[in-house]
Amino acid sequence: MSDTTRNGNTWPHGTPRRTVLGGAAAAAAGFALAGCGSDDDGGDGPKGRKKGEKITLTFWSWVPGIDKPVALWNSKNPEVRVKVEKVSAVDGAQYAKMHAAIKAGNPPDLGQIEYPVVPSFLVDNGLLDLTKYGVADHKDEFVGWQWQQSVFGKGVYAIPQASGPMGLFIRQDLFEKWDIEPPTTWDEYQEAATAIRKKGAWIETFSATNGNRFAGLAWQAGARWFGTEGDTWIVSIDDEATRKVADYWYELVRGKLIKTIPDRQNAWYKDVQTGGIASWLGASWGDALLVGNAPKTAGKWRVVPMPQWKKGDAAHANWGGSTTAVFAKTKYPKDALAFAVWLNTDPESIKLLIENGYGTPGAKKGYTTSQLDVHKDFFGGQAYSKVFDEASKGVDTSWKWGPATDTLYQRLGDAFTAAIGDGSDFRSVLKKVQSQTVADLKEKGLQVKAG
Repeated sequence: MSDTTRNGNTWPHGTPRRTVLGGAAAAAAGFALAGCGSDDDGGDGPKGRKKGEKITLTFWSWVPGIDKPVALWNSKNPEVRVKVEKVSAVDGAQYAKMHAAIKAGNPPDLGQIEYPVVPSFLVDNGLLDLTKYGVADHKDEFVGWQWQQSVFGKGVYAIPQASGPMGLFIRQDLFEKWDIEPPTTWDEYQEAATAIRKKGAWIETFSATNGNRFAGLAWQAGARWFGTEGDTWIVSIDDEATRKVADYWYELVRGKLIKTIPDRQNAWYKDVQTGGIASWLGASWGDALLVGNAPKTAGKWRVVPMPQWKKGDAAHANWGGSTTAVFAKTKYPKDALAFAVWLNTDPESIKLLIENGYGTPGAKKGYTTSQLDVHKDFFGGQAYSKVFDEASKGVDTSWKWGPATDTLYQRLGDAFTAAIGDGSDFRSVLKKVQSQTVADLKEKGLQVKAG
């Protein structure tokens, strides 16, 4: 896709690309997307499906079991079939593939895109503005803050699927055996880490490459990594709240109270299976991950709320969360939108998605909280989804993501890995990544300054 076109429409003649992209900051703040042509500009946009025509939509996703609701859709919609192509979600491979496909001019019709990286695809002009296809009719079907994650100015660029409110998964049997209370504050968490280490196990791992989770920890502490002033992006990764989080985990690492292996990889799964790691700060979708990778620990896990910085607080955070987005090159926008809405609101579809562990639904209706307790037996009979439901109420919904978040995660991973290797404090990571992110956004032609 060229720099002068978007969704089949031509940008106003003479408008520099950096001005158009800079308008994304204003859009994030609630203003109109600067420089964008109107829906009546003409061009060679998508023509849609003719009556009676049979088509196939391609859908790239990594969600476990996504083929099941898709098969249900196909059985009910013989004229509009959806073909799933599974993409790897390891180290952002799915997004690299999507961006490459956009640049090559052959993206799929739909894709699974997490909330944090939606702005990156807008910078690439890769997503379709769904407003002219009736998306506004579905706004009230979704949780407000999740809907807003894909709204920029007057445009809506994706349909919410699920969020990932965070909690603490613990091996209840080990905590009881060692007479350790589940921590309710971060001070208590450090005390528990010390006690568990004396037993020869570890409370957790600090995964250097997991920028998504680190963002959640900063989010809970009150950080605001991205903001806007007019058409300028404000980058504040090196703020006081994030420094507090970085200092905390640095002290755990320096004191050898926590592992530093990557999470959700072979060595970590082994520790989870054997009790080498006794807890995990995860998201609501983590229930299926534990069930699938540590089946012999069934009945031994529980979920408790995320530790607080101040006792009695109820500040929580979100890790991950996805949308079903429609790519700008699709020939069938109305059908793609219809599938995206159905996938994420139809009760039968939601049931199938829940059973395969996809997080907390973005839809307001079509399920009950108790339905989310798919793996209740694995958690010793606990109605564990109530913990995540309560956590979702404590998520600061004013948090916004900025452009190039996928690159930001890579930057954090590289810098944390280097810091762990040479013993540098984690504040140096924030300072470095702050500078790199400002440079990354400037390179994309955006107006940006450090917060």
